[in-house]
Amino acid sequence: MKHRVLLLVVCFASLCLAAPGKDAGILPESFHGWTKDASSVKTSADPASADQADAAVLKEYFFSDAELATYSREGRKMQVKAARFENASGAYGAFTYYVRPQMAAEKIGDDGASDHTRILFYRGNILVDVTLDRVTAMSAGDLRALADALPQVNGNLSELPSLPGNLPRKLLIAHTQRYMRGPVAMERLGVPIPPALVDFTMSPELASAQYRSTWGEANLLLIGYPTPQIAEKQLRAIQGASLPGGPFYMKRTGPMVVVINGNVAGDEAQSLLASVNWDANVTMTQATRPDAKNNIGNLIIGIFVLVGFIALLALILGFAFGGVRVLTKKLFPDKVFDRPEDVEIIRLNLK
Repeated sequence: MKHRVLLLVVCFASLCLAAPGKDAGILPESFHGWTKDASSVKTSADPASADQADAAVLKEYFFSDAELATYSREGRKMQVKAARFENASGAYGAFTYYVRPQMAAEKIGDDGASDHTRILFYRGNILVDVTLDRVTAMSAGDLRALADALPQVNGNLSELPSLPGNLPRKLLIAHTQRYMRGPVAMERLGVPIPPALVDFTMSPELASAQYRSTWGEANLLLIGYPTPQIAEKQLRAIQGASLPGGPFYMKRTGPMVVVINGNVAGDEAQSLLASVNWDANVTMTQATRPDAKNNIGNLIIGIFVLVGFIALLALILGFAFGGVRVLTKKLFPDKVFDRPEDVEIIRLNLK
């Protein structure tokens, strides 16, 4: 009995140690020849540990935890700061919050950007900010290896938000796309619409970008709401407000409110406004073809099969009846069938 209890305790402890969880480390012990300095590792569930100035913004993106560490290789050092979020949408939103237009695009992780020795990228639900001592020809390959070594999420947690996909691509200024889920990020990114008019009690999400125009730069803002009715109500509220930085051009398309302002001519603003149109993604839950019991063709075929079966059954019974009669006549001649004419029968003389 004692051995069984001990075995159960050992198995339970093994499962607890093997089970992955949020408290598991974010950064790998080593990658591509780089080794983590154990004395430099700092982990925390406080967003201020990742960014003290924008801790409130990280909360809006559903910050989970962070890990900071120093990696070294052959006299070189690299500072790595990784922030983990509850889902990939949070990491994507934080990436768009920190990326700047002057940064160069990098094919690292799901998306990346660099500014000399600073490289910013995200992979799944993890945002990574790397500071190199110097950039070499192998730096991009090293960071791709780091991205591949990060723990990943699956299923719905790995899906990116769909709202930024409605931003037009023509005349878009690179690395100006922003994705927001709360009023703090909205204010710090300089969105010209007050958070009170957006009404975050309605669970909206926002996406914005800047576009080139003949007069300078135009700002485009998308506000996505759960239903078109809510979007129509909020559009009327925004249209009725006195907003600085006008003129504003706006419309509703599906559950989205589209707002344009900035240094842009009226015809260009209207053209940009017309390029944003919501398309519904319809999922069919009904059968696309009639089932067997409602298909008239199957009914007709069933009738013919039934008639054929009845005809075949009648033919079989007919042969069976005739065969029994013939066999009976051979075995019992003139006894059952074809009896002599003088067989006495009962007659009634009713004259």
